[in-house]
Amino acid sequence: MSRTHYDLRDKVVMITGGTGGIGSATAQELLRRGAKAAIADLDPQTPRIGAAMSSSSAMGVVADVRDRESLDAAVDAVVGRFGRLDVAIANAGILARTGTLRTTPASSVESLLAVNVTGVVNTVQAAMDQVIAQRGQFALISSVFAFANGMGTLPYAMTKAAVEQLGRGLRVELASHGVSTLIAYFAMVHTAMITQGVDGDPLADRLLATMPQTMLKRIAPETAAAAIVDGLARRSPAVFAPSRWKPLSALRGLVNPMLDSRMSRDLRTQAALAALDARAATPTTAEPKGP
Repeated sequence: MSRTHYDLRDKVVMITGGTGGIGSATAQELLRRGAKAAIADLDPQTPRIGAAMSSSSAMGVVADVRDRESLDAAVDAVVGRFGRLDVAIANAGILARTGTLRTTPASSVESLLAVNVTGVVNTVQAAMDQVIAQRGQFALISSVFAFANGMGTLPYAMTKAAVEQLGRGLRVELASHGVSTLIAYFAMVHTAMITQGVDGDPLADRLLATMPQTMLKRIAPETAAAAIVDGLARRSPAVFAPSRWKPLSALRGLVNPMLDSRMSRDLRTQAALAALDARAATPTTAEPKGP
């Protein structure tokens, strides 16, 4: 699909994981640009949070992305309130505790796949007919870990690579319907998911310290939200924040083998991974929230 301006005024947008982090910031940015925002989240307070954003242009509905019927009901509620659904943003996601795959509990892997992959597929399929009818858009929140080495968080990286593939495939499958798909690639966004899952973990800090610090620059949720909404307005196929990750993605086929080889020989990296490998496994207990 060729890029054209997409007027967001009066468009109806549903965002999963919308009560905090990137999801909440994106809803606020959409409202500022004249769109109508519907947030879907597990939080029982979601209807109240949505109403507080705007009594006329926002709503909240309780939904679990792991449950397709729950999302079908959410879409029905959005259409019942606003008359249609133009854009669906699959934002809900979780992050497991930093660790090697050897020490990551099977329950953590299953939770990550259920929320970060199946949850995204459920969101897309539940909204599909409405988005096609409106010749609208999907936006999928992937990560730079879709193409960067995911050592220390392999199941999470796997899920984000899956989301990237889903977005690429949808872009082709839905082109004849006038529907476009945006993939958002972010590094570390300063959200509760990062502060609770990474900050305060000395072994996670030790592993991060082995990476180039320019690659670890954090962005605010509002920065991520602006990138998503700008991408929707342009019908872009992808957005990157920080933008320095875009050339690395483009050159991944050349750069990644060299970086992988370097990290496999780097003594600091291997020492940090050995420390993670020695730590007792702890299952993931997080519920699906926005990254």
